[in-house]
Amino acid sequence: MRCPTCGTVYPSEAKFCTRDGGRLLQEGDTAQDVASASRATSPRVITPDVTSKRVISHANMAGQVLDGRYAIVKKVGEGGMSYVYLAHDVSTNERYAIKILSPNLSRDENAMARLRREAGLGIRLAHPNVCHIVRMGETEDGLVYVVMPFVEGEILADRNNKLGFLPLVVTVEFVTQISAGLQVAHELKIIHRDLKPENIMICKKGGGSEYAVVMDFGLAKERKAGGELEKLTATGIILGTPEFMSPEQLRGKPLDARTDIYSLTLMTYEMLTGKLPFEGRTQQELMIARLRNDPIPLRLRRPGMDFPESVEKVLFKGMARSADDRYATATEFAQDLQAAAAGGGSPPPGRVLGKIFGR
Repeated sequence: MRCPTCGTVYPSEAKFCTRDGGRLLQEGDTAQDVASASRATSPRVITPDVTSKRVISHANMAGQVLDGRYAIVKKVGEGGMSYVYLAHDVSTNERYAIKILSPNLSRDENAMARLRREAGLGIRLAHPNVCHIVRMGETEDGLVYVVMPFVEGEILADRNNKLGFLPLVVTVEFVTQISAGLQVAHELKIIHRDLKPENIMICKKGGGSEYAVVMDFGLAKERKAGGELEKLTATGIILGTPEFMSPEQLRGKPLDARTDIYSLTLMTYEMLTGKLPFEGRTQQELMIARLRNDPIPLRLRRPGMDFPESVEKVLFKGMARSADDRYATATEFAQDLQAAAAGGGSPPPGRVLGKIFGR
């Protein structure tokens, strides 16, 4: 299957393009088929009426009141699968982020089944360090939307790029907060699967102190999900970000909470050094390095910075290639990192690096 607009090729099970939301066509379709499909699936084809009134669409809902409850203020983001708006509850004036599913995907049964599943999981994730789903709704005319708290702040990726690296004490603070949110999710048998700096928001409290919030649990799933849920991932949606995927995720193996711990450890390393712990000229080389190579020591990534050896041991354990050699819980990882950063802790005796990396 391929997209008639951007040309991206997908597996045969895919139906819609994740880049622009268009319906995919089979390889070999004629140019006439392509043109016909483009006209049929484009969400931006608008025919103005004679009164020249502003036409409202999924991509242009500012000023509308959704379901008589959510007043749409402005669009704050969009992608191939959804549009995100800032809105406020007309009765309480509380601010929310409203994610509206694109019209093409809202008609896809697999996409809808996945969204309902995610919403059911996300509603249970009420925690200060997690942006959870408040509710899922559908209007009479078939517009599907998800309501979440509106989280305002700076994306961790932007903070990293601006400063180059973060101080150890700040990194430990953020990691502790992220771990607290993940722990709640993991106890509910939910894993994130796409932890990365772009999915962490750094917010400010009233007094000016900062805290981290885990965003976008849209890839979350129950650990005990059966084969039916696995089929729902075959809709052209890439699950996870290659730079931060665990080895078992790269191999397509079953996942549990330890895959999130691996991704969080990579993020911790990047916060401290400004770089990832593996090298490669291409995305493929980076993935192979994670499957075969040991992480680069902290002192080589930031020469002149005297990291406690115990901090490096904690990170190396969190990045162990085998999930069995990693921390079992996010709480344990955060606690060991705190102790190591304070100069008084390291992994229990006997867990030497050779064992951790399978030598």
